[in-house]
Amino acid sequence: MKKLFEKTTINGMTLNNRFVRSATWEGMCEEDGRPTARLASCYRDLAAGHVGLIITGYAFVRPDGKQLPGKMGIHSDIFATEMRALTQAVHNEGGRICIQLVHAGGQTTTETAGRRPLAPSAVKVEQFPEEPEAMRKGDIDEVIAAFGNAARRAKEYGCDAVQLHAAHGYLINQFLSPLTNRRTDGYGGSGENRSRFLLEVYESVRRAVGPDFPVFAKLNGSDNLAGGLEVSDAVHAARLLDKADIDAIEVSGGTSASGEENPVRTKIDSPGREAYNLALAREIRKSIRCPIMVVGGFRSLDVINGAVIENGIDYVAMARPFIREPQLVKRWQKGDLSPARCISCNGCFEPGIKEGGIYCVVEKKEAHKKT
Repeated sequence: MKKLFEKTTINGMTLNNRFVRSATWEGMCEEDGRPTARLASCYRDLAAGHVGLIITGYAFVRPDGKQLPGKMGIHSDIFATEMRALTQAVHNEGGRICIQLVHAGGQTTTETAGRRPLAPSAVKVEQFPEEPEAMRKGDIDEVIAAFGNAARRAKEYGCDAVQLHAAHGYLINQFLSPLTNRRTDGYGGSGENRSRFLLEVYESVRRAVGPDFPVFAKLNGSDNLAGGLEVSDAVHAARLLDKADIDAIEVSGGTSASGEENPVRTKIDSPGREAYNLALAREIRKSIRCPIMVVGGFRSLDVINGAVIENGIDYVAMARPFIREPQLVKRWQKGDLSPARCISCNGCFEPGIKEGGIYCVVEKKEAHKKT
Protein backbone atom coordinates (compact mmCIF):
# COMPACT_ATOMS: atom_id res chain seq x y z
CA MET A 1 0.00 0.00 0.00
CA LYS A 2 3.01 2.28 0.44
CA LYS A 3 3.02 3.34 -3.22
CA LEU A 4 -0.51 4.78 -2.89
CA PHE A 5 0.65 7.32 -0.31
CA GLU A 6 3.91 8.44 -1.90
CA LYS A 7 4.45 11.94 -3.28
CA THR A 8 4.43 12.41 -7.06
CA THR A 9 4.84 15.33 -9.44
CA ILE A 10 2.93 16.19 -12.61
CA ASN A 11 4.44 19.05 -14.62
CA GLY A 12 5.71 20.81 -11.52
CA MET A 13 2.64 20.14 -9.35
CA THR A 14 3.47 17.97 -6.33
CA LEU A 15 0.74 15.68 -5.02
CA ASN A 16 0.86 14.06 -1.59
CA ASN A 17 -0.61 10.73 -2.72
CA ARG A 18 -2.22 8.93 -5.65
CA PHE A 19 -5.85 9.58 -4.64
CA VAL A 20 -7.88 11.94 -6.81
CA ARG A 21 -11.32 13.33 -6.15
CA SER A 22 -12.99 12.91 -9.53
CA ALA A 23 -15.24 15.74 -10.66
CA THR A 24 -18.87 15.59 -9.66
CA TRP A 25 -21.63 18.16 -9.78
CA GLU A 26 -22.18 19.62 -6.33
CA GLY A 27 -25.08 22.02 -6.98
CA MET A 28 -23.50 24.56 -4.61
CA CYS A 29 -23.17 27.62 -6.84
CA GLU A 30 -25.48 30.57 -7.42
CA GLU A 31 -27.81 30.59 -10.42
CA ASP A 32 -25.25 32.49 -12.50
CA GLY A 33 -22.47 30.02 -11.61
CA ARG A 34 -20.87 32.01 -8.80
CA PRO A 35 -19.16 29.71 -6.24
CA THR A 36 -20.47 29.86 -2.69
CA ALA A 37 -18.81 29.61 0.71
CA ARG A 38 -20.49 26.21 1.05
CA LEU A 39 -18.61 24.93 -2.01
CA ALA A 40 -15.31 26.30 -0.68
CA SER A 41 -16.01 24.47 2.60
CA CYS A 42 -16.70 21.24 0.67
CA TYR A 43 -13.31 21.43 -1.05
CA ARG A 44 -11.56 22.44 2.17
CA ASP A 45 -12.93 19.31 3.86
CA LEU A 46 -11.59 17.15 1.04
CA ALA A 47 -8.15 18.72 1.32
CA ALA A 48 -8.19 18.30 5.11
CA GLY A 49 -9.08 14.66 4.48
CA HIS A 50 -5.79 14.26 2.57
CA VAL A 51 -7.23 13.84 -0.93
CA GLY A 52 -4.16 14.28 -3.14
CA LEU A 53 -5.86 16.19 -5.95
CA ILE A 54 -9.34 17.70 -5.95
CA ILE A 55 -10.98 18.05 -9.35
CA THR A 56 -13.92 20.40 -9.11
CA GLY A 57 -17.41 19.84 -10.41
CA TYR A 58 -17.72 20.64 -14.10
CA ALA A 59 -17.51 24.40 -14.73
CA PHE A 60 -19.19 25.79 -17.84
CA VAL A 61 -17.00 27.88 -20.13
CA ARG A 62 -20.00 29.67 -21.70
CA PRO A 63 -23.55 30.18 -20.40
CA ASP A 64 -24.96 28.10 -23.26
CA GLY A 65 -22.81 25.23 -22.02
CA LYS A 66 -24.57 25.01 -18.66
CA GLN A 67 -26.54 21.88 -17.77
CA LEU A 68 -27.69 21.55 -14.16
CA PRO A 69 -28.68 24.18 -11.57
CA GLY A 70 -26.02 25.15 -9.06
CA LYS A 71 -23.29 24.38 -11.58
CA MET A 72 -20.06 26.38 -11.41
CA GLY A 73 -19.31 28.94 -14.09
CA ILE A 74 -15.85 30.00 -15.22
CA HIS A 75 -17.07 32.00 -18.21
CA SER A 76 -16.59 35.44 -16.65
CA ASP A 77 -14.04 37.44 -14.68
CA ILE A 78 -16.69 38.67 -12.22
CA PHE A 79 -16.32 35.63 -9.95
CA ALA A 80 -12.63 36.27 -9.26
CA THR A 81 -13.04 36.97 -5.54
CA GLU A 82 -15.09 33.85 -4.88
CA MET A 83 -12.85 31.66 -7.03
CA ARG A 84 -9.72 32.83 -5.23
CA ALA A 85 -11.38 32.14 -1.87
CA LEU A 86 -12.20 28.63 -3.07
CA THR A 87 -8.65 27.82 -4.15
CA GLN A 88 -7.20 29.39 -1.00
CA ALA A 89 -9.44 27.20 1.16
CA VAL A 90 -7.84 24.14 -0.45
CA HIS A 91 -4.30 25.48 -0.27
CA ASN A 92 -4.69 26.38 3.40
CA GLU A 93 -5.10 22.64 4.07
CA GLY A 94 -2.11 21.68 1.91
CA GLY A 95 -4.26 20.43 -0.98
CA ARG A 96 -4.21 20.84 -4.74
CA ILE A 97 -7.19 21.85 -6.86
CA CYS A 98 -7.94 21.37 -10.56
CA ILE A 99 -10.85 23.09 -12.33
CA GLN A 100 -12.78 20.88 -14.76
CA LEU A 101 -13.82 22.77 -17.89
CA VAL A 102 -16.91 21.77 -19.86
CA HIS A 103 -19.49 22.74 -22.42
CA ALA A 104 -22.62 20.59 -22.25
CA GLY A 105 -23.31 20.85 -25.98
CA GLY A 106 -26.53 19.05 -26.85
CA GLN A 107 -26.80 17.58 -23.37
CA THR A 108 -28.79 20.53 -21.99
CA THR A 109 -32.05 22.36 -22.71
CA THR A 110 -33.08 25.62 -24.34
CA GLU A 111 -34.41 26.81 -20.97
CA THR A 112 -31.09 26.21 -19.19
CA ALA A 113 -28.76 27.28 -22.01
CA GLY A 114 -30.75 30.38 -22.93
CA ARG A 115 -30.79 29.29 -26.55
CA ARG A 116 -31.26 26.16 -28.61
CA PRO A 117 -28.45 23.81 -27.53
CA LEU A 118 -25.41 23.56 -29.76
CA ALA A 119 -23.92 20.23 -30.81
CA PRO A 120 -21.70 18.85 -33.58
CA SER A 121 -24.79 17.74 -35.54
CA ALA A 122 -28.53 18.37 -35.42
CA VAL A 123 -29.44 14.84 -34.34
CA LYS A 124 -31.86 13.72 -31.66
CA VAL A 125 -30.31 10.93 -29.63
CA GLU A 126 -31.39 9.52 -26.28
CA GLN A 127 -28.90 11.56 -24.25
CA PHE A 128 -30.14 14.88 -25.73
CA PRO A 129 -33.29 16.39 -24.16
CA GLU A 130 -34.15 18.04 -27.49
CA GLU A 131 -32.77 18.23 -31.00
CA PRO A 132 -29.79 20.60 -30.92
CA GLU A 133 -28.53 23.05 -33.51
CA ALA A 134 -25.52 21.98 -35.56
CA MET A 135 -22.49 24.14 -34.83
CA ARG A 136 -21.14 26.34 -37.60
CA LYS A 137 -17.40 26.89 -37.93
CA GLY A 138 -17.80 30.23 -36.18
CA ASP A 139 -19.52 28.54 -33.26
CA ILE A 140 -16.69 26.01 -33.03
CA ASP A 141 -14.04 28.74 -33.01
CA GLU A 142 -15.87 30.70 -30.32
CA VAL A 143 -16.27 27.71 -28.01
CA ILE A 144 -12.61 26.76 -28.47
CA ALA A 145 -11.63 30.31 -27.48
CA ALA A 146 -13.96 30.12 -24.47
CA PHE A 147 -12.10 27.05 -23.17
CA GLY A 148 -8.82 28.95 -23.45
CA ASN A 149 -10.21 31.98 -21.62
CA ALA A 150 -11.61 29.76 -18.88
CA ALA A 151 -8.23 28.09 -18.39
CA ARG A 152 -6.55 31.51 -18.17
CA ARG A 153 -8.97 32.47 -15.40
CA ALA A 154 -8.34 29.24 -13.53
CA LYS A 155 -4.61 29.88 -13.52
CA GLU A 156 -5.09 33.50 -12.45
CA TYR A 157 -7.32 32.39 -9.57
CA GLY A 158 -4.57 30.19 -8.17
CA CYS A 159 -5.77 26.79 -9.36
CA ASP A 160 -3.09 24.14 -9.70
CA ALA A 161 -4.36 22.54 -12.93
CA VAL A 162 -7.28 22.35 -15.36
CA GLN A 163 -9.05 19.34 -16.83
CA LEU A 164 -10.95 19.17 -20.11
CA HIS A 165 -14.18 17.19 -19.77
CA ALA A 166 -14.13 15.00 -22.87
CA ALA A 167 -16.33 12.26 -21.41
CA HIS A 168 -19.90 11.41 -20.35
CA GLY A 169 -21.64 12.69 -23.46
CA TYR A 170 -20.73 16.39 -23.20
CA LEU A 171 -19.63 18.52 -26.14
CA ILE A 172 -16.07 17.28 -26.63
CA ASN A 173 -17.29 13.69 -26.29
CA GLN A 174 -20.07 14.51 -28.79
CA PHE A 175 -17.44 15.42 -31.37
CA LEU A 176 -15.49 12.22 -30.64
CA SER A 177 -18.54 9.95 -30.91
CA PRO A 178 -19.80 8.82 -34.34
CA LEU A 179 -23.27 8.57 -32.79
CA THR A 180 -23.53 12.31 -32.19
CA ASN A 181 -21.06 13.56 -34.80
CA ARG A 182 -22.46 13.21 -38.32
CA ARG A 183 -20.45 16.07 -39.80
CA THR A 184 -18.92 15.88 -43.27
CA ASP A 185 -16.34 18.65 -42.82
CA GLY A 186 -12.94 18.52 -41.14
CA TYR A 187 -14.53 17.83 -37.76
CA GLY A 188 -16.40 14.66 -38.73
CA GLY A 189 -15.97 11.27 -40.34
CA SER A 190 -12.60 9.72 -39.55
CA GLY A 191 -11.22 9.29 -36.07
CA GLU A 192 -8.64 11.95 -36.90
CA ASN A 193 -11.34 14.44 -37.83
CA ARG A 194 -13.59 13.62 -34.88
CA SER A 195 -10.61 14.24 -32.57
CA ARG A 196 -9.88 17.63 -34.13
CA PHE A 197 -12.16 19.63 -31.83
CA LEU A 198 -10.59 18.06 -28.73
CA LEU A 199 -7.08 18.81 -29.97
CA GLU A 200 -7.96 22.40 -30.87
CA VAL A 201 -9.54 22.92 -27.45
CA TYR A 202 -6.40 21.53 -25.83
CA GLU A 203 -4.18 23.78 -27.94
CA SER A 204 -6.27 26.83 -26.98
CA VAL A 205 -5.96 25.94 -23.31
CA ARG A 206 -2.24 25.24 -23.56
CA ARG A 207 -1.63 28.62 -25.22
CA ALA A 208 -3.56 30.30 -22.43
CA VAL A 209 -1.71 28.70 -19.51
CA GLY A 210 1.72 28.01 -20.98
CA PRO A 211 3.86 24.85 -20.99
CA ASP A 212 4.51 24.70 -17.24
CA PHE A 213 0.91 24.45 -16.02
CA PRO A 214 -0.75 21.02 -15.73
CA VAL A 215 -3.51 20.33 -18.27
CA PHE A 216 -5.48 17.07 -18.07
CA ALA A 217 -8.32 15.47 -20.00
CA LYS A 218 -11.14 13.24 -18.82
CA LEU A 219 -11.80 10.79 -21.64
CA ASN A 220 -14.39 8.08 -22.13
CA GLY A 221 -12.72 4.75 -22.82
CA SER A 222 -16.10 3.77 -24.28
CA ASP A 223 -19.53 5.37 -24.45
CA ASN A 224 -21.05 1.94 -23.77
CA LEU A 225 -23.62 2.77 -26.46
CA ALA A 226 -24.41 1.14 -29.78
CA GLY A 227 -22.85 3.35 -32.45
CA GLY A 228 -20.99 5.46 -29.91
CA LEU A 229 -17.31 5.95 -29.13
CA GLU A 230 -15.46 2.67 -28.68
CA VAL A 231 -12.14 1.90 -27.05
CA SER A 232 -10.30 2.06 -30.39
CA ASP A 233 -11.57 5.65 -30.82
CA ALA A 234 -10.47 6.48 -27.30
CA VAL A 235 -7.00 5.03 -27.84
CA HIS A 236 -6.63 7.12 -31.00
CA ALA A 237 -7.66 10.32 -29.21
CA ALA A 238 -5.41 9.53 -26.24
CA ARG A 239 -2.42 9.04 -28.54
CA LEU A 240 -3.02 12.43 -30.14
CA LEU A 241 -3.27 14.10 -26.73
CA ASP A 242 -0.14 12.33 -25.52
CA LYS A 243 1.75 13.45 -28.60
CA ALA A 244 0.61 17.02 -27.90
CA ASP A 245 2.04 16.74 -24.35
CA ILE A 246 -1.13 16.46 -22.28
CA ASP A 247 -0.08 16.05 -18.65
CA ALA A 248 -2.50 13.27 -17.64
CA ILE A 249 -5.60 11.45 -18.88
CA GLU A 250 -8.41 10.29 -16.60
CA VAL A 251 -10.34 7.35 -18.05
CA SER A 252 -14.06 6.99 -17.47
CA GLY A 253 -16.93 5.52 -19.49
CA GLY A 254 -20.58 5.80 -20.39
CA THR A 255 -23.14 8.55 -20.80
CA SER A 256 -26.54 9.26 -19.30
CA ALA A 257 -28.02 7.06 -22.06
CA SER A 258 -25.81 4.03 -21.28
CA GLY A 259 -28.25 2.26 -18.99
CA GLU A 260 -26.56 0.21 -16.27
CA GLU A 261 -23.17 1.02 -17.84
CA ASN A 262 -23.50 4.74 -17.11
CA PRO A 263 -20.75 6.75 -15.37
CA VAL A 264 -22.23 6.35 -11.85
CA ARG A 265 -23.28 2.74 -11.55
CA THR A 266 -25.18 1.35 -8.59
CA LYS A 267 -24.82 -1.96 -6.72
CA ILE A 268 -21.06 -1.67 -6.17
CA ASP A 269 -21.36 -4.10 -3.27
CA SER A 270 -18.30 -6.34 -3.70
CA PRO A 271 -14.69 -6.04 -4.90
CA GLY A 272 -15.65 -7.87 -8.10
CA ARG A 273 -18.00 -5.04 -9.08
CA GLU A 274 -15.43 -2.32 -8.43
CA ALA A 275 -13.05 -0.72 -10.92
CA TYR A 276 -15.49 -1.02 -13.82
CA ASN A 277 -13.42 1.22 -16.12
CA LEU A 278 -10.08 -0.42 -15.35
CA ALA A 279 -10.04 -2.62 -18.47
CA LEU A 280 -10.55 0.48 -20.63
CA ALA A 281 -7.77 2.31 -18.81
CA ARG A 282 -5.42 -0.64 -19.35
CA GLU A 283 -6.00 -0.48 -23.09
CA ILE A 284 -5.24 3.24 -23.17
CA ARG A 285 -2.25 2.78 -20.85
CA LYS A 286 -0.59 0.58 -23.48
CA SER A 287 -0.50 3.43 -26.00
CA ILE A 288 0.49 6.54 -24.02
CA ARG A 289 3.42 7.85 -22.00
CA CYS A 290 1.67 10.42 -19.80
CA PRO A 291 0.26 9.59 -16.36
CA ILE A 292 -3.13 7.89 -16.38
CA MET A 293 -5.96 8.10 -13.88
CA VAL A 294 -9.01 5.88 -13.72
CA VAL A 295 -12.38 6.40 -12.06
CA GLY A 296 -15.32 4.05 -11.62
CA GLY A 297 -16.53 2.19 -8.54
CA PHE A 298 -13.37 2.02 -6.43
CA ARG A 299 -14.24 1.24 -2.82
CA SER A 300 -11.58 -1.16 -1.45
CA LEU A 301 -7.95 -0.35 -0.81
CA ASP A 302 -6.85 -3.76 -2.14
CA VAL A 303 -8.58 -3.08 -5.47
CA ILE A 304 -7.03 0.38 -5.65
CA ASN A 305 -3.58 -1.01 -4.87
CA GLY A 306 -4.02 -3.64 -7.57
CA ALA A 307 -4.90 -1.00 -10.14
CA VAL A 308 -1.65 0.82 -9.40
CA ILE A 309 0.74 -2.06 -8.74
CA GLU A 310 -0.56 -4.67 -11.19
CA ASN A 311 -2.13 -2.54 -13.93
CA GLY A 312 0.21 0.41 -14.29
CA ILE A 313 -2.34 3.04 -13.27
CA ASP A 314 -0.76 6.18 -11.83
CA TYR A 315 -3.72 7.66 -9.95
CA VAL A 316 -7.09 6.33 -8.78
CA ALA A 317 -10.06 8.69 -8.76
CA MET A 318 -13.27 8.50 -6.74
CA ALA A 319 -16.27 10.80 -6.34
CA ARG A 320 -19.21 9.32 -4.41
CA PRO A 321 -17.08 7.79 -1.60
CA PHE A 322 -15.76 11.28 -0.81
CA ILE A 323 -19.30 12.65 -0.59
CA ARG A 324 -19.95 10.31 2.33
CA GLU A 325 -16.42 10.34 3.71
CA PRO A 326 -14.30 13.40 2.89
CA GLN A 327 -11.81 12.00 5.45
CA LEU A 328 -11.53 8.62 3.69
CA VAL A 329 -7.88 8.89 2.61
CA LYS A 330 -6.87 10.15 6.04
CA ARG A 331 -8.74 7.20 7.63
CA TRP A 332 -6.84 4.76 5.43
CA GLN A 333 -3.54 6.47 6.24
CA LYS A 334 -4.23 6.08 9.95
CA GLY A 335 -4.64 2.32 9.53
CA ASP A 336 -8.40 1.77 9.27
CA LEU A 337 -8.33 -0.09 5.94
CA SER A 338 -12.01 -1.03 5.78
CA PRO A 339 -13.71 -0.20 2.46
CA ALA A 340 -15.34 3.12 1.72
CA ARG A 341 -18.77 3.33 3.35
CA CYS A 342 -20.45 4.52 0.13
CA ILE A 343 -23.17 2.08 -0.96
CA SER A 344 -23.45 3.52 -4.51
CA CYS A 345 -27.14 4.37 -4.17
CA ASN A 346 -26.80 7.77 -5.94
CA GLY A 347 -29.08 9.32 -3.32
CA CYS A 348 -26.42 12.00 -2.78
CA PHE A 349 -27.38 13.78 -5.99
CA GLU A 350 -31.05 14.36 -5.19
CA PRO A 351 -30.44 17.12 -2.61
CA GLY A 352 -28.32 18.98 -5.18
CA ILE A 353 -31.47 20.20 -6.90
CA LYS A 354 -33.94 20.16 -4.00
CA GLU A 355 -31.70 21.67 -1.33
CA GLY A 356 -28.92 23.43 -3.24
CA GLY A 357 -26.12 20.98 -2.57
CA ILE A 358 -25.30 17.28 -2.61
CA TYR A 359 -24.69 15.24 0.51
CA CYS A 360 -24.88 11.60 1.60
CA VAL A 361 -28.50 10.94 2.52
CA VAL A 362 -27.58 7.62 4.16
CA GLU A 363 -25.03 9.27 6.42
CA LYS A 364 -27.53 11.97 7.36
CA LYS A 365 -30.18 9.38 8.26
CA GLU A 366 -27.73 7.44 10.41
CA ALA A 367 -26.63 10.61 12.20
CA HIS A 368 -30.28 11.50 12.82
CA LYS A 369 -30.95 8.08 14.37
CA LYS A 370 -28.04 8.56 16.78
CA THR A 371 -29.49 11.83 18.02
